[in-house]
Amino acid sequence: MAIHLLSPRKVATAGPGKYEDGGGLRLVVSKTGAKKWVLRFTIDGKRREMGLGSYPDVTLGRARDKASEYRTQASEGIDPIEVRRTEPEKTPTFTTCAARYIRAHRRGWKNAKHARQWVRTLKTYARPVVGSKKVNTITTEDILKILSPIWTTKTETAKRIQGRIENILDYAAAHKYCDPMNPARWRGHLDKLLPKPSRVKKTTHHPAMPYTEAPAFMAELSQNSSTSAQALQFLILTATRTNEILQAQWTEIGLDELIWVIPAKRMKTKREHRVPLSDTAMAIIHALPRIKGNPYLFPGAQHNRPLSNMALLQLMRGMGYGVSGNRGDYVPHGFRSSFRDWSGEVSSFPRDVAEMALAHTIENKVEAAYRRGDLFDKRRKMMQEWADYLDKLKVGAEIILINHGA
Repeated sequence: MAIHLLSPRKVATAGPGKYEDGGGLRLVVSKTGAKKWVLRFTIDGKRREMGLGSYPDVTLGRARDKASEYRTQASEGIDPIEVRRTEPEKTPTFTTCAARYIRAHRRGWKNAKHARQWVRTLKTYARPVVGSKKVNTITTEDILKILSPIWTTKTETAKRIQGRIENILDYAAAHKYCDPMNPARWRGHLDKLLPKPSRVKKTTHHPAMPYTEAPAFMAELSQNSSTSAQALQFLILTATRTNEILQAQWTEIGLDELIWVIPAKRMKTKREHRVPLSDTAMAIIHALPRIKGNPYLFPGAQHNRPLSNMALLQLMRGMGYGVSGNRGDYVPHGFRSSFRDWSGEVSSFPRDVAEMALAHTIENKVEAAYRRGDLFDKRRKMMQEWADYLDKLKVGAEIILINHGA
C-alpha cells in the first residue's frame, strides 16, 4: 500500500476536496478553506475514522507520525479512538486552543469575514510570540510583548487582539488547561499596565461628502446605468450601510408597503430595521432587473452572489473620489454623515428621528427602556424630504458638474 503521496506544497495549496496521503491518511479541505487530517482504519471488521487535528497546527509530518502510531495500534486489535478517549488530554498550545475556540464560536458570529479577521490578527500578532507556547505557560509579559508595540499606533486593532486573546485563554481555563487568572484580562489587570484606548486612540471618521454637494453627485450617478451606480444611489437615499445594501434581497422589499425590512442578523445593532422607501428609491427598485436564481437586489458577476464589498468604493474611485482623489476623499459610508448633517441643518425633524433612520443604538439605557416605537411614520416623511432635496437641485447640480469639468 503506497503512502506519503502528498507533498508539503500540495497540502499548503490544496483547494476544497479530499486528498489521500496513503495508508488511510486523508487531508479534507472544506469549502471555506479549513483543512483537517482524518485517518481511516479497520478494526474488528468495522471501518472507523478519527480526526488527527487541523492544518497547519498539525503539519504533514506530524499527521504521518500520528497515523503510523494509530495504524500500529489498529493492527494489534487496539482501537486508537478508545485509547485516545481514555488518555488524559495534553495541554494544548495557544494556536491549537485558538483554533478550537474559533471552531466552537464561529457559528455565532455574524459573518465569515469576522472569523477571517480573528484568524488573520492572531496569526499576525499573537502567533509569533505565543503560538507555540502551552496555554498554561503564557504570562503577562508575553501579552505585553504582543500589545505594546501597536497599542498607540494601531489602538483599535490592539484592543481587539487583547479581547480575542482574553477570550481564548478564558476558554482554556474553562477546560482546565490553565489557571483562571487570565494574563490577558483587561479589567483590573492590563488596564493598570496600559493606557486606556480612549486616551491614545485618534478618532477617525469616514470622509463624508458635504450634503450640499450630494445633489450634484446624485445627478452624475443617474447618468450611470451600472448596478454599482444604482446600489450607491439606493444607499444614499436610504442612509444605510454598504453591507446592508449589498446583501439586500427581494424578499425584504414590500413593494406595496414601500418598505425595506432588514433582518436583525445583518444589522450592527442586531435588531430588525424598517426602512421607509421614498418615491425615488422605489423608482430605482422598479428599474432593477430580476435575475432568476439570484435573490439579491444588486447581483454581482458571480452566480447567485451580490456585488462585491469593493464595488461601491471602486465606483467612487473611478469618479475621482477616495484616497488621493482629485474630487475629494469621500467614501460610500460617509453619506450617512451627509444625511445626518442635512437632517440637523436643513430639515425640521427632531434629532431622534434622524438617529432612528440611521439605526443608531440609544446609549442612555433608561431612555432606551422607555422607547417602544421606531418613529416610522415620521421617518417616512423625513426620507421623502431627503429624496426631494437630492432631486430638487438636479438642474443646478448638472450646471455645477459642467463647471467642475471645464
